[in-house]
Amino acid sequence: MGKLQYIEKKFAQPTLDLIEVANAIIEEYAGQGFDLTLRQLFYQFVSRGYIANTEASYKRVGDVMSDARRAGLIDWFAIVDRTRFVRSLSHWNDARAVMISALKGFHTDKWKAQPCRPEVWIEKDALVGVIQGVCQKWDVPYFSCRGYVSDSEMWRASMRFYSRKSNGQNPVVIHLGDHDPSGLDMTRDIEDRLRLFTFGQIGDVRRVALNYDQVELYNPPPNPAKLTDSRCQEYIAEHGEYSWELDALSPPVLAKIIEDTILSLLDQEKWAEAVAVEDRYKAQLSSAIDRWEEIAGDGGERES
Repeated sequence: MGKLQYIEKKFAQPTLDLIEVANAIIEEYAGQGFDLTLRQLFYQFVSRGYIANTEASYKRVGDVMSDARRAGLIDWFAIVDRTRFVRSLSHWNDARAVMISALKGFHTDKWKAQPCRPEVWIEKDALVGVIQGVCQKWDVPYFSCRGYVSDSEMWRASMRFYSRKSNGQNPVVIHLGDHDPSGLDMTRDIEDRLRLFTFGQIGDVRRVALNYDQVELYNPPPNPAKLTDSRCQEYIAEHGEYSWELDALSPPVLAKIIEDTILSLLDQEKWAEAVAVEDRYKAQLSSAIDRWEEIAGDGGERES
């Protein structure tokens, strides 16, 4: 269903080879539960040596993928745009369907008794879909910074963290950003403004990616450092003339980095106790769903 043909187009053999590689990459990550943005797909081409890491190559990949999807050669669901989507109300066929949805979405606050209270903050909106699964698995809030965080959002976060600190928990920001002059500075900026808005009481910000040791370990495709960035000279003096984008790390690697950090903050015994409580409440909801027609009486008839 995902491959739908809207145009007829003859592709040169090199382009067909690129499309074949794209489908192999897409299938590989779909098997692990990940979809890809166009930029993530591009970096997979680069890291595997198929194309050069240039703006011209990125534009070519975008043009080829657009034509290939319209020609029915690439699944429309396989490449996603996480920055644009339609919002609407939910709809139900009957009241029992609401109960089923409530069961799927029922969560207790399993972090309530934990010593730490983490949130995952990521520089780019396009990568939210990559971190969503692992954050939801461990019930950790996640947030797209979209570059430097606005003062309004930083103040709201500070008030949220201040409340958690008052309840005896250590708020922790798990931050991920590009390894470039601004991307590194964003981590510093978050910590500084957290301390400012909490009068120096809160500032536990942990940059978990992209760090230079990860650049050495995973060898993502480099980019020239941005010479127009005011922080460029200081960056070059410390790291050299290249920078690296967070998008260049594969989705499974990013998810594992986040999960390992979350687990390092977690009291496993208290977590297991909280999960047991949640499971008891879910069992009650499940029982109510099984007995719905009895509970609702005539009003429990389902719409055909």
